[in-house]
Amino acid sequence: MTRFDHDYDADDPHPFSKYLAALGRGPGRSRSLTRDEAFEAMSMVLDGRADELQVGAFLLLLRYRHENAEEVAGLAEAIRHHEGLPRLVGDGRQGADLDWPSYAAGRTRGAPWFLLSALLLAQNGVRVAMHGFNSHLKNGTLTEQCLAALDLPVAASVDEARVQLSQRNFTYMPLRNFSPVTQDLLGLRPLLGLRTAVNTVVRTLNPLNAPASFVGIFHPPYLDVQLGAAQNLGTARVGVIKGGGGEAERTPFKPVMLSLNQDQQNWQPMLDKSLGPKVDPATLDHLLAVWRGGVEDAVGRAVVIGTAAQALVVAARAANQQEAEAQAAIFWDRRLEA
Repeated sequence: MTRFDHDYDADDPHPFSKYLAALGRGPGRSRSLTRDEAFEAMSMVLDGRADELQVGAFLLLLRYRHENAEEVAGLAEAIRHHEGLPRLVGDGRQGADLDWPSYAAGRTRGAPWFLLSALLLAQNGVRVAMHGFNSHLKNGTLTEQCLAALDLPVAASVDEARVQLSQRNFTYMPLRNFSPVTQDLLGLRPLLGLRTAVNTVVRTLNPLNAPASFVGIFHPPYLDVQLGAAQNLGTARVGVIKGGGGEAERTPFKPVMLSLNQDQQNWQPMLDKSLGPKVDPATLDHLLAVWRGGVEDAVGRAVVIGTAAQALVVAARAANQQEAEAQAAIFWDRRLEA
C-alpha cells in the first residue's frame, strides 16, 4: 500500500502550504498570489524547499485559476534571481536589442522559418537574443537542428551568448543552458497531463536584458498576461502575436494582430489563400535550399519576410507594416551578400 508520510500537522504546516491554500481554498475563498508571494513560492520550488507533491499541486492550481500578469512576473523574477541574472531593466547593456523567446507548443510545429527571420535582422544590425526549448517535439524540425545545418553554434551559457551577440548579432541559448531546473519543470507535462504556468513564464525571462521582446503565443487568452508580465518585469517594448505552433511566426494568409504594448496593430495578409494554407512543415532541406537561393518558395519567403517585418516594428526599427515589409524584403534580397 502506498503511503505519503510527512512530519507536519495542522498546527505546524509545511511553510509552502500557505500558497496552496491561497490558490485552492475553493469558490469564493481562493485568490491569486501577489507578485511577492509568487516570487517566494517559486523560489522555494527552485531551491528544493517545496515537496514534489506540492510542486505539482502548485503548478496545476496556477493553471486552473489562469495565472495573471502579477503572478507571472513574480515567478519570472524568482527564476532570474535563482540563475543570477541581473535585475531586468531592458536597457540592452548586455548586448541584445531584441529578445525572442522560442518555446514551440504545437505538436505539429514544422520547420523554424522564424529562425531565418531572426537571422535576417541579425545580418542587418539588430542584435537578436533567442532562447528556448523545443526538443520535446515529435514532428518537424528542431531549432537546434536548423542552427547546426547553418553552422551556427548554440550558447552554452549567458556569457557565451553575449560573446556570440558581439560577434554575429545573434545567439540562441537553450533553456537548459541557463536554467536547467526550469526546463525540468516544463518537462513535467507528461506527468501532470497539461502545460503549466511555467510555459507562460519562460516567454518573459529575457535573459539578456533586451529593451524589446517579440513573443509568440498559442492561446489568445494569454496575450494580455504575456504583455503585462513582461512590462511589469521591465521590458520596454513587448510585441505579442498568435503565431504558428506558439512561435513568433506570422502566417502570410490571414490578418495577424500585433499587440505592441497597448497598441493593437492589425496586419493584413501578404498572400492570397489560393497559394496554400501553410508552408510544408516537414523538411529542413527545403528550408535551407530556400534560404540559400537554390529553390524558390513564395510562401516560405512571405513567412520569413512577414515575421521579420513584425520583429522590426517591435524592435523600433520600422514604424508600420508597409515600411517594415519593404525593409524586410530588401534584407531578404541581400541575404546572400552577408
